[in-house]
Amino acid sequence: MVLAIVRLLLAATFGVAGVAKLADPGGSRQSTIDFGVPVFLARVVALLLPLAELGCAAALIPVSSAWWGACGALALLVLFIAGIGVSLARGRRPNCHCFGQLHSSPIGWRTLARNAVLSGMAALVVWQGPENSGGSAVAWVGGLSGHEGLVAAIAVLAVFELWMFAAMLRQNGRLMLRLEAVEAKLGISAEAPAPGLPVNSPAPGFSLVGLDGGTVTLDMLRDGGKPLLLVFTEPGCSACDALLPELAHWQEDHAERLTIVPITRGGAEANRARMAEHEVQNVLLQTGGEPANAYRAASTPSAVLVTEGRVASPLAAGIDGIRALVASAVLPPPVKTGDLAPALRLVDLDGNATDLAPRRGRRMLLLFWNPSCGFCQQMLEDVKKWERNRPEGAPELLVISAGSSEANREQGFRSPVLLDQNFAAGQVFGAGGTPSAVMLDGDGRVASEVGVGAAAVMALAGAAPGKN
Repeated sequence: MVLAIVRLLLAATFGVAGVAKLADPGGSRQSTIDFGVPVFLARVVALLLPLAELGCAAALIPVSSAWWGACGALALLVLFIAGIGVSLARGRRPNCHCFGQLHSSPIGWRTLARNAVLSGMAALVVWQGPENSGGSAVAWVGGLSGHEGLVAAIAVLAVFELWMFAAMLRQNGRLMLRLEAVEAKLGISAEAPAPGLPVNSPAPGFSLVGLDGGTVTLDMLRDGGKPLLLVFTEPGCSACDALLPELAHWQEDHAERLTIVPITRGGAEANRARMAEHEVQNVLLQTGGEPANAYRAASTPSAVLVTEGRVASPLAAGIDGIRALVASAVLPPPVKTGDLAPALRLVDLDGNATDLAPRRGRRMLLLFWNPSCGFCQQMLEDVKKWERNRPEGAPELLVISAGSSEANREQGFRSPVLLDQNFAAGQVFGAGGTPSAVMLDGDGRVASEVGVGAAAVMALAGAAPGKN
C-alpha cells in the first residue's frame, strides 16, 4: 500500500507538471534556454520534456509498468537536480517553471530539496524491483465501494484544489509586486485619497442661515482675519452631542485666536435646544448636503480649518481628530524657563476636558509619557514607587500622555493623567520625546529645563531611579 501511494503521488506530480508545461509552451521554451539548452534545441526539449513526464505518470499507475515508470521518473529527477545544482553553483537562479504558469519561481535550495525528496520516492519503487512495485492502484480504486470511492475522490479533489489555490496566491502575489513596482515608477499612488479637500485648495464659499435667522457667508466669517474652524454636525449623532460642551469651551477660550463655526443639518427647532443647552454660538444651518458636500465631509462630527480663504488642514473626523486639530490651531508659542505656563485644555481619562493649570503655591512636575514607549516602561515602577513614598516637599505630579484611556489606566498612576495625543503640550514646553519632564513653580512659571530620560526625570522629582 505504501508503494502504491508513493506511485500515485509521483504520478500526480509528473502529470500536473507535464500538462502545465504543455499549456505554456513559450514559458517552457524560455525556461530550457535559461537552463543552458541551445536555442535551436529549446523548442524540441520543451515539447519532449512534458511528454516524458506524462509518460512516466501514466506508467506509474499500473503494476505491470510501475517499475519502468519509476525508473523514468528517477532519471528525469536526477537530470533536474543536476541542472539545478550546476546553475546554483554558477550563481544563476533561472525560473524553475516546474509547473508552468501554476508555479514559476527562481530556483533555490528548496527546489533542490523538493526534487531530492521526489527522487527518494522514485528510488524506493525502483529498489523494490519490477516484481514488487506495490499493490495495483487501479484494482484498489476499483475495489472501493460507492461511498468509499466518493470520499476518496473528494479528498483528492480537495488536496488538488488547495494546491492550486496556494499556487494562485503565490502567482498573484508576484503580479501585485510587479504592479506596485510599475506604479512606483510611474508615480501612481495606490493609497486611498485623504478625506476632505486638498490642503491649500480654495475654500468653497457658502451662504447659510443662522439660528437667529440671519444669513452668514464665508466672506463675512473671514472678515475678522482669524483662522476659521468649520465643524460639521447633525442632530441624532451621539458623538456630535458629546462634542458640544467642548465646542462651547473652545469658543470661549480661543475667541481671540480662532473662530469656531458649527454647521449642522436640520432645521432651527431641531437644533436650537441642543445648542442652547451648552451655550454653543455661531451655529449655521444647512438644509441639504451643502456645504458639507463641498468640503467632502462625509461623516459627522468632522472639521476643517480655513485661513485666508484656503483649506489649511486635512479633514479631521471624530472627536479625537477635532480635538487635535483645535490644539494645533491654537497652539501657543513655545515657552522657556521663567515664562508663565500657557493655558492648555486637555482631556482626562474619563473624557472630561481639563485645564492644565498648577495650583497656586504648589510646585508641579509635568511628566510627558507614552504607554507604548519602551523607555517609559523601564522607569514605570520607579515613578509608582515615588508616588507611594513621595519625599517631603516633592512637587505634585501631573502625567501628560499619548495613547488611549485604557492603555494609560493600565499604567497604574496615582497622579492625574491628561491625554495629549498629538504631543501639543510637549511641543509648547519643549519636550522632544518621552519620558521627559519639566517643573512649574508655585506661580505657574516654568522653573526648569526639560529633563529627558529616566535619570533626569527622577532627579527633577527629587529622587534617584530605584531608590524609592
